[in-house]
Amino acid sequence: MPRRLRIDFVSDISCPWCIIGLRGLEIALERLGDTVEADIHFQPFELNPAMAPEGENIVEHIGRKYGATPEQSAANRANIRERAASVGFTMAMGDDARIYNSFDAHRLLHWAEIGGQQAALKHALFDSYFTRGEDISNHDVLVAAVTRAGLDAVEARAILSSDRYATEVREAERLWQGRGIQSVPAIVIDNRYLISGGQPPESFEQALRQIAAEPAAA
Repeated sequence: MPRRLRIDFVSDISCPWCIIGLRGLEIALERLGDTVEADIHFQPFELNPAMAPEGENIVEHIGRKYGATPEQSAANRANIRERAASVGFTMAMGDDARIYNSFDAHRLLHWAEIGGQQAALKHALFDSYFTRGEDISNHDVLVAAVTRAGLDAVEARAILSSDRYATEVREAERLWQGRGIQSVPAIVIDNRYLISGGQPPESFEQALRQIAAEPAAA
């Protein structure tokens, strides 16, 4: 019998290490085969909740927020592109890339979880932002991602034109911050174990094997 694990993946669409970590986790789960049966729930976290509607240039944003020089920012992005490629994801962000508000994307992810298609939408949104270079605060971009994920575009537009699921997303954000999550990705397993950061598949595999070998919580 496989060990069933609940995995809460706390992350933001505009976080490159989140897609790197997600792919690392997915590859690890594939390697584990029948050892683990994962029940993954994507939880909201906004790196830039006060981001203006027009967004901000990524080089300027990283410089202002972290004090990085343009050269340091470029070197960091090159490292991120390499790490993403190693787990099969195309990261196509250049000096002209922008950071956008992701709250509406999180509202759609909450809706997608209700229908059991959250993972498909999460991947489509990461693709929109990091591979296609699109504005993930733009409703047309979000609906296009919904369509690629196989969800109802008409319903998505109705959600985006309202404030539906806003309260639920805010409550979830407060919940995970209240549990001590201050950076992402944060991968919480069975509400007992925390794996932080965009770890490689090998690290996830080792951790999951150890967890699966331990007695399940009562």
